[in-house]
Amino acid sequence: MEQTHTSHNGSATATPGAQRRVLVVEDDATIVDAIATRLRAEGFLVQTAGDGPAAVDTAEAWQPDLLILDIMLPGFDGLEVCRRVQAARPVPVLMLTARDDETDMLVGLGVGADDYMTKPFSMRELAARVHVLLRRVERAALAAATPRSGILRLGELEIDHAQRRVRVRSEDVHLTPTEFDLLVCLANTPRAVLSREQLLAEVWDWADASGTRTVDSHIKALRRKIGAERIRTVHGVGYALETPTP
Repeated sequence: MEQTHTSHNGSATATPGAQRRVLVVEDDATIVDAIATRLRAEGFLVQTAGDGPAAVDTAEAWQPDLLILDIMLPGFDGLEVCRRVQAARPVPVLMLTARDDETDMLVGLGVGADDYMTKPFSMRELAARVHVLLRRVERAALAAATPRSGILRLGELEIDHAQRRVRVRSEDVHLTPTEFDLLVCLANTPRAVLSREQLLAEVWDWADASGTRTVDSHIKALRRKIGAERIRTVHGVGYALETPTP
């Protein structure tokens, strides 16, 4: 198991990511080393696991702030790791997949992953995604401490900002933190078309247009949960949240 990163004098590195724990779950030693090296350079505390059972055990014992999780693992796969870890304690998950397969991505989002990256990827982008996911957790905690009052109702869709809960026809709908933030972003200007780049910047704090596939996959996952008819696609532009006609 990997040790946490320390400076030459033995103290923890004092950088913006210091003291945030990241568990990297990947069975390819080359990829593990590259990810761990980059994240330690960013100041994160890093541990690794190479199979499903070890990942679940390490997550339970170490209580990481974020998981980087490969789908294909020995023992049991990353989807099962995600289910078990999320059942015990909510934690943001960045899922890695070797295949550019949208089905894998949607299944990963469905079991609680917050974002995904397809191999091969740049370490710069991976580090940026990690920072974004952790900032989202901090924003959610701040919002919970100073919640907006009231519930936004758009026909049969209800968004409770204080509790970060969504209901459709009075039935609770489970959304991941990213899905909730995406829905709120669309709901802030109902019927207005937001470009993929706008959504990427607003929800992910990510300005690189190469990430727009992430937006598309999260929209598909969100549609499956709240109803496809509630999110309109404007081809070549972006998406809009539909509201009932007055």
